[in-house]
Amino acid sequence: MNYLIQNGNIVSEDRVFVGDILISNDKIQAICEGKMASIPDNTEIIDATGCCVMPGVIDTHVHFREPGLTQKADMESESRAAAFGGVTSYFDMPNCVPQTTDLETLKQKQQLAAEKSHVNYAFFFGATTENTHLFKDIDKKTTPGVKLFMGSSTGNMLVDGEEALNKVFKTAAENDLIVMAHCEDNDIIKEQTQEVKMLYGEDADVSLHPIIRNREACKKSSLQAMVLAKQNNTKLHIAHISTKEEAEIFTESAKQLELPITFEACLPHIVFNDSDYKTRGSSIKCNPAVKTEEDQQAIINAIREGKIATVATDHAPHTWEEKQGGCLKATSGMPMLQFSLVSMLEKFDDIQLVSRLMSQNPAKLFHISKRGFLKEGYKADITIVKKSSETWKLTKETIQSKCGWSPLEGDEFHWSVIHTFCNGNHILNSGIFNDSIKGEQLLFD
Repeated sequence: MNYLIQNGNIVSEDRVFVGDILISNDKIQAICEGKMASIPDNTEIIDATGCCVMPGVIDTHVHFREPGLTQKADMESESRAAAFGGVTSYFDMPNCVPQTTDLETLKQKQQLAAEKSHVNYAFFFGATTENTHLFKDIDKKTTPGVKLFMGSSTGNMLVDGEEALNKVFKTAAENDLIVMAHCEDNDIIKEQTQEVKMLYGEDADVSLHPIIRNREACKKSSLQAMVLAKQNNTKLHIAHISTKEEAEIFTESAKQLELPITFEACLPHIVFNDSDYKTRGSSIKCNPAVKTEEDQQAIINAIREGKIATVATDHAPHTWEEKQGGCLKATSGMPMLQFSLVSMLEKFDDIQLVSRLMSQNPAKLFHISKRGFLKEGYKADITIVKKSSETWKLTKETIQSKCGWSPLEGDEFHWSVIHTFCNGNHILNSGIFNDSIKGEQLLFD
């Protein structure tokens, strides 16, 4: 099937220009500034006048909950939500049931996605204290890297002893694997949990969550990860930074170390701060915790200054019942995937910046083959968005995630996702979803 995206504002690496894009089968056949001179027969025209045409979003940090936790979400429902949000590829995390910590489980998860996922997929391998011997057998062509939980996690995926951590960093470096690290110090979290319980009871107000998972826990763990990366010459990507110190001090330190250390910011820490606990309650409880307005602004500034490599969602659906309670009983995590692109565009109103952070940089950092850019010969993963002077309101009826709720409910947006193409397939057409489309396994160079 051929498609011609016509008269759109095309977002390339270094500029935005009005032009046409010809899609043939699964690839971008041609891009031209102005009108396409020759159009093949049997080509469907997509009028993108007044719209921005950008590479499909690559969300490198999601929790789709399958297998084992499908009361919260599953690959079908969340990949559908992805397509509605202009997200054409995702990296899923290993903390499902069973955890993705051995090669057979990883293979089974890939097979599930081949059957169920509407958009493109890849899966992190989860590090434990006992599985570093498997790193050498990980297929780097299909696996983006190793996910390391340096703060509390489920099962045996918490790795917080110095010797065990050093082994993960050393073995990852030996096998040329990127380590994506969740950095929070577990001892500090335990200590703060006991103090909050003693002062406020067994399940205090959710606004105390950033007291339990505080800035010191993040700072100490991120610094430890950076030191270990330097000692072992490991490629390190620190996930979801949430503090001013990480956004300012550590990003500068990473440059000075001249090591492949990069930073990810996630939507919760960009769009929320601790004043939002009053109105949004436990719906914005996540790990690391949403912190102060000063922290939020430091992350936003670091994004604008080019210190943050990628923006992802840490999309983590739970049932609404699981989200009830205070700082200890309510589950941590929120669904953000479907509305991540429009939220970023609303916050920054800069299509080139957003495309760089959510499409181009993820492709560069993880060496994704032939995706993340609007280039001839690349896979036709394309999102078309439009800004209007009028707003639309996010309501329950607009939500595609299986959990059926969003912390952004009631918010209004000027930006909308109009079309999504995945591998040349027109999966979303002005709100109409083609549920017959299946994504592909991402490949890494």
